[in-house]
Amino acid sequence: MELKGNGHNARYVSVKAMIITIGFFVTATPALGEPEAYTYGKAVIAHRGAPGYLPEHTLESYAMAYGQGADYLEPDLMLTKDGVPIALHDRTLNATTNVAEVFPDRARDDDRHYAIDFTLDEIKQLAVRERVYPASGELVYPDRFPNTHEELVFRVATLAELIELVQGMNHATGRNVGIYPETKASSWHADQGYDFERKLMDVLTEYGYESASDPVIVQSFEAESLQRLRELGCELRLVQLIGGGPSADPMVTPEGLDEIAEYADGIGPSISRIIDSAGEVVDDNALITGAHARDLVVHPWTVRTDRLPDHADSTEALLERLLFDLGADGVFIDQPDAAVAFLRERAER
Repeated sequence: MELKGNGHNARYVSVKAMIITIGFFVTATPALGEPEAYTYGKAVIAHRGAPGYLPEHTLESYAMAYGQGADYLEPDLMLTKDGVPIALHDRTLNATTNVAEVFPDRARDDDRHYAIDFTLDEIKQLAVRERVYPASGELVYPDRFPNTHEELVFRVATLAELIELVQGMNHATGRNVGIYPETKASSWHADQGYDFERKLMDVLTEYGYESASDPVIVQSFEAESLQRLRELGCELRLVQLIGGGPSADPMVTPEGLDEIAEYADGIGPSISRIIDSAGEVVDDNALITGAHARDLVVHPWTVRTDRLPDHADSTEALLERLLFDLGADGVFIDQPDAAVAFLRERAER
């Protein structure tokens, strides 16, 4: 894969000095970015960067996740008014930025500020903060990075900025860490008049991501989004996300897995699809074994060391069960260092 950058977004790239001081917390062999070839045999997917430590989807958070030894950095993607893919989980900016303070008169009728209503120039004026409940302002994760340091400003990152960060660090370290972007609300974007998949493909192609051997996996909850990528000639690996609600039940049937295997290379199920709230294995592990029978990798989501499910005695116990007892191929996690440390120590044993 030819790694290349461009200058069109250079004025937006401002990775603060703290990225330099983060350092590399682990000594890891190169991550190949291909199935079955991860640093420690299982994929450590840095969910929104390292949000257990720094605000989600910021370049600082991604740099930290890279330094902690993640195999993939995962950005949720939304589009700006001018069609630029940005790293953002919600359609709206209220939970993770100060948009209501900077643009108080730009909310829609529901009193929320939608990213698609703002240009990239406008979004770059916002400060990213630790996730809050917009109605109350209370932190969703009280023990994570506090929102009290007014002089330290984080910014919304573009997909292009993240790619340049990853490719630059890969060049500097000799690793081959990948990216794992998600098309969020694709059908909603289509209703707003945007071809999300085309915008995504334009950026990925520009930076040399074109084949299944490249270190990138694209994911979506919407089958139509992944199918649209195939229609556009996308040869990258694709993962079908599967939620825990009843609307996704057809996907976990044998017929559903057969259909997924027609257009995707893996599934990303909610952990609740594998282990139920009582701690029991669902359907005798039929989802993982069924996916593997169809040559689909399985990457469950999301492990959070500060918010484990009630059935998990510890992060290590949950990872052991998911990755080795039940055979998942990797995991999305908010604290990548915890998964890397677990896998490294297990390998040494």
